[in-house]
Amino acid sequence: MKTVGIIGGMSWESTSTYYRRLNQLINERLGGLHSAEILLASVDFAPIEEMQSRGDWEAAGRALKAKAQQLEKAGADCIVIATNTMHKVAPEIEAAISIPLIHIVDALANHLKKNEIERAGLLGTRFTMQQPFYKERLEQQGIRVLIPKEDDSKTVDSIIFKELCHGQFTDDARKQYLKVIDDLSAKGAQGVILGCTEIGLLVQQEHSALPLFDTTEVHCQALVEWMLN
Repeated sequence: MKTVGIIGGMSWESTSTYYRRLNQLINERLGGLHSAEILLASVDFAPIEEMQSRGDWEAAGRALKAKAQQLEKAGADCIVIATNTMHKVAPEIEAAISIPLIHIVDALANHLKKNEIERAGLLGTRFTMQQPFYKERLEQQGIRVLIPKEDDSKTVDSIIFKELCHGQFTDDARKQYLKVIDDLSAKGAQGVILGCTEIGLLVQQEHSALPLFDTTEVHCQALVEWMLN
């Protein structure tokens, strides 16, 4: 089994899901007392969020690059960024390490294609929904990306930072997300990407008739395949 090095803490709520699901999936595959070989470097999210808000992606990239290098020195066989938004600085991290980075968008694109999804709605932080680093990587792999209208995008982003990152998962927030999902369906989305690692903690498939693609789960499934290959 290969060892996965996780850069987490953005937020710790979703990082705990990565840890739990990787261990569960490894145990399902190998049985007995088997669990995942994991190294975790968890950052303080507050300064990272401040860098995001002021657009200082260079500083954010330096912070995560340092964590990736620590993990590589500690013996990790690959690097994982346990968040969608910070894949904006994935190229800087990849350039600083000699081990592979397992990219969340590539795992997602492969999963969408297997499910014959050509048009997908995207929910996430305002950075993930509006900036090109995420959408363009999906579109380069044949997936057309639909994003919510501006007011809905603000609602989705606000709930992430003000509620989900604090472990607050309310029925009202879920209803607001489901309305946005319905609107994306009306635009022609064949499914919706839960493109923030916290969203899957609020909205699950049982809540929507439209196929939902939880990027945390998809990423973890791809990681387990890589770890055991």
